Amino acid sequence: MHFPSLDLNLLAMLAVLLRTCSVTATARKLGLSQPTVSRSLAQLRSAIGDPLLVRVGNRMCRTARGDALLEPVSNWLESAAVLIESPEFQPASLRRRFRIAATDFGVMTAITPALPAILKAAPEAAIDIVPLPFEPAAALAAGDIDLAVSGLDYNPAQLHGRALFTDSFACLMRPEHPLATGDAALTLDQLLGCAHLGITVSDAEVERLDHVLGEVARARKVSARIPYFHAAAGVIAGSDLLMMLPLRAARTFARVHGLALRHAPAEVGTLHYTLLWHERSAQDPAVAWLADRLGTACHSSSE
Repeated sequence: MHFPSLDLNLLAMLAVLLRTCSVTATARKLGLSQPTVSRSLAQLRSAIGDPLLVRVGNRMCRTARGDALLEPVSNWLESAAVLIESPEFQPASLRRRFRIAATDFGVMTAITPALPAILKAAPEAAIDIVPLPFEPAAALAAGDIDLAVSGLDYNPAQLHGRALFTDSFACLMRPEHPLATGDAALTLDQLLGCAHLGITVSDAEVERLDHVLGEVARARKVSARIPYFHAAAGVIAGSDLLMMLPLRAARTFARVHGLALRHAPAEVGTLHYTLLWHERSAQDPAVAWLADRLGTACHSSSE
């Protein structure tokens, strides 16, 4: 076999690097200096076109490509060509179960519009929706989830992000509610003076009003909290509680459940919805394809 850009001796080092996930341990095993192993890892990354190992906290972890190479690299004489050339990605032959973290609002706005086209292009693929953690970086870094659909702030130094859409907020209430009539947005005093049904959007039970208004939000009465947008609409229909949620969801629930809709106060701001993934998946063609399908469908549905 002929590999013009890669010394085949590097493949033996690659096998140890992928096993140990450590430059120091690899240098010790092979009797080499750490700078030598570091330079070799840089050569391998360049030749293979993937970081192979990325830092997560105080340790190194394999990327998806690194995981895929772990077994074949042990038999590098027979599979050297596979190690160098990334296989051409074909959605039709993709057999993989993806895990996406999202709220039911994320499912409604970002996943549902994309799912038919995704499953048509990749009929052997599957998608599992899991609850959205308040800080998805750890789950993405560990490979517990492949993507997260989130309206929460994130650290660009930790995660890659693709903007999906921006939305405002509205308040829902039953038609007989004292604030149900009127076209103008509610004032902050009106909003805080009502009994609320709180919507929690992660394992940290974060609410938009608490997050944005801080101490000011403590003046409101939260009679109940619920993590499900769809179920919350039914609660509102049978009570005098008021619920604040993104405008896209509010319009749908107002129509389906016969609820009154008033725009939220300007102080609440806007919601920036984002698709998130970790560096370990940045060179994974399957994750890149899925992210593109979700982003494209979400953009099309908002036009």
